[in-house]
Amino acid sequence: MSLAAHDFPPGTPLHHFFAWNEGVPTWQRDRRYKLARNPERLPKPVAQALQAVIGTADLAAHAAVFAAFERAMHRTGLRRQRILVIRLSALGDFIQALGPIAAIRRHHANDHLSLLTTRPLAGFAVELGYFDEVIVDERPGLLSLRGWLRLRRRLRQGRFDRVYDLQTSTRSSAYAWLLRPNLPEWSGIAWRCSHPHANRDRDPQHTLDKQAEQLLMAGIHPTPLPALPPLHRTLPCDPRDRDFVLLVPGSSPAHPEKRWPAERFGALAQAFDKAGCRAVIVGTAPEAPLAARIREICPTALDLTGRTDLGLLGALAQRAALTVGNDTGVCHLAAAAGCPVLVLFSGGTDPARCAPRGRLVKVMEAADSRELAPDAVISASFGILRNRRRE
Repeated sequence: MSLAAHDFPPGTPLHHFFAWNEGVPTWQRDRRYKLARNPERLPKPVAQALQAVIGTADLAAHAAVFAAFERAMHRTGLRRQRILVIRLSALGDFIQALGPIAAIRRHHANDHLSLLTTRPLAGFAVELGYFDEVIVDERPGLLSLRGWLRLRRRLRQGRFDRVYDLQTSTRSSAYAWLLRPNLPEWSGIAWRCSHPHANRDRDPQHTLDKQAEQLLMAGIHPTPLPALPPLHRTLPCDPRDRDFVLLVPGSSPAHPEKRWPAERFGALAQAFDKAGCRAVIVGTAPEAPLAARIREICPTALDLTGRTDLGLLGALAQRAALTVGNDTGVCHLAAAAGCPVLVLFSGGTDPARCAPRGRLVKVMEAADSRELAPDAVISASFGILRNRRRE
């Protein structure tokens, strides 16, 4: 029996996979789809997995089909594989990739795992302990021939058997051309890659759902939520003396509209201080004026702007009672650290596509961040603290 997208419930991975292949030219179709359309050519385990999943939305059953394809198409155990993960920037996007990275590490436990990332994230990536090697992408400019040749030489020296492109951008997909004509297996959206994320509706997906489905179609499932390993750092504030709360008043310099006004963070810091919690302000050095404004209102707040690397930020979040901040990478880091997080969204971004997920994450949203009243944010913050103390 020849299968089609309508044999699987809408929204499921195999529905996406079949619909994507049905909508592209014949020469562009995935080799697994071509096999599935010719049942007599299917290995028996794959055929059985496909028959079992018809009409069901069970995610594990869909994952079993792609895993069966992987077992049928690969001879495993012959040698240690060389695997590359691409995840460049920014911080929030990198943190959201930690769940997929953990899943890739688990799947390739005996293989050599490399990461291609940008210089600001390289040291933190080493500290996480997932990778055997971290390669720095200097991001050559479009006309930097020398830079592109240097990157091409470095990637080819890796002799990678498979690439997981978690960036899935135009730039990272272009890196596939640097490895042609001997392109390794490639999970992503690069032209004619071996393991495409075959979903025509991938763009509206939340980043975590998008990456989990991409890996599922490459034979990896399940994908956990992002989580930091324990980070052992000496903290500039001791939670044994007094609970502390992280405040993140900044955001990307390109998007100042994401910022809840600093004086409102000051009122929040003051409310925490009266309740016996110390406010600790974190951010980059250029965000120091925001911290200064907060401290004008709440002098007991501790200003750490420009004084923390990513490892220390993660360690702070692992010990903090709460993090309150704008839609920025530090809030993703805090959620991955297991810290309760209150994220303040303006109309600039859609939380349905990019909000942090974690043990306790609450989103407050308004078209203009100034519409988020201080009393409402203070009330939500203390509600989270009360729930945390009950656990």
